[in-house]
Amino acid sequence: MNNFDFYNPTQILFGQGQIAALSRLVPAGARVLMLYGGGSIKQNGVYEQVRQALQGHAVLEFAGIEPNPTYETLMRAVALVKAEKIDFLLAVGGGSVIDGTKFVAAAAKYDGADPWDILAIGGKVVKDALPFGSVLTLPATGSEMNSAAVVTRAATLEKRAFMSRAVYPKFSILDPQVTYTLPVRQVGNGVVDAFVHVMEQYMTYPADAPVQDRFAEGLLLTLIEEGPKALAEPDNYAVRANVMWSATLALNGLIGVGVPQDWATHMVGHELTALYNLDHAQTLAIVLPGMLRVRKDAKRAKLLQYAARVWGLNAGPEDIRIEAAITRTQDFFEQMGVKTRLSDYGLNRDSVDAVIQALVQHQLTALGEHHDVDAAASRAALELCL
Repeated sequence: MNNFDFYNPTQILFGQGQIAALSRLVPAGARVLMLYGGGSIKQNGVYEQVRQALQGHAVLEFAGIEPNPTYETLMRAVALVKAEKIDFLLAVGGGSVIDGTKFVAAAAKYDGADPWDILAIGGKVVKDALPFGSVLTLPATGSEMNSAAVVTRAATLEKRAFMSRAVYPKFSILDPQVTYTLPVRQVGNGVVDAFVHVMEQYMTYPADAPVQDRFAEGLLLTLIEEGPKALAEPDNYAVRANVMWSATLALNGLIGVGVPQDWATHMVGHELTALYNLDHAQTLAIVLPGMLRVRKDAKRAKLLQYAARVWGLNAGPEDIRIEAAITRTQDFFEQMGVKTRLSDYGLNRDSVDAVIQALVQHQLTALGEHHDVDAAASRAALELCL
């Protein structure tokens, strides 16, 4: 196991009725900006619960944060924060809203010439941020308990991530009941997103870290078991609770400490989203199987471990077990309603060319745990997914 520095200060309030705790969690006297997306929280009762809990607080609202939050929209929120002297932010929504709020929190305190710098160099310029909390409505990204965010610049079709310890949520409220009314597509996307987050930290090479490995394998098995139930039994509290907590643990930093990490699938997926506006999870479901097949020699030991421990594939030639594990992964994504071929989304070989051009342009040609995933490897992975 490698040396590591693990830090996660986010308070989690999990379970039924926890939204009411906002009344004591949000500082008294704070000027609060509540950020949310397209308005679904007004249909499922979350909006009313939040406003009820915040009675007595000075609250303004900023709606319209997109499923892939854009820099342009978020900069309007930054302007509002400054004009109204906001000193606390509250994200109410899924990972996109929370990611967007993280950028607003950082940009509102940034004194440089161009806030895009926050994303252009991955958060290295972030020294301070406004405090914020979140009410999670869609389990998927783990943004409610980590220090990372992804934002798209619509004008240039660039999707960039940043990380900073300054943008950990002060608290996050996770009530599984608020997920009962999620559309099937969002439930499937969330499970796939969480699954691939685990794989990016687990599917590399052995690092003498059995604790992290078994945490990761436990999360994968839970998602495989509970994900289809979440589609079939939308109001099953126990199922929704296990999916929600799994998605949070998938990317709160714990399983990734002391081990190598990959993230090549995400980098290629970001370009697909930026160019073609695919859902984030859709891009992951497309790219991961191809990446595993192209890189199976470098990942052989972990692929065999994954095949045995997660899919119960212990007998037969190694290559057959590896291919079976990848196929079962792909089948699981399909079972969750997330298609795994570029052609399923109307994309073709020309689309692959555009993605590779974007990767080269953005200098994303040394990806993966060994920094050996060049443009040719990314192309090969995508071409396997046509």
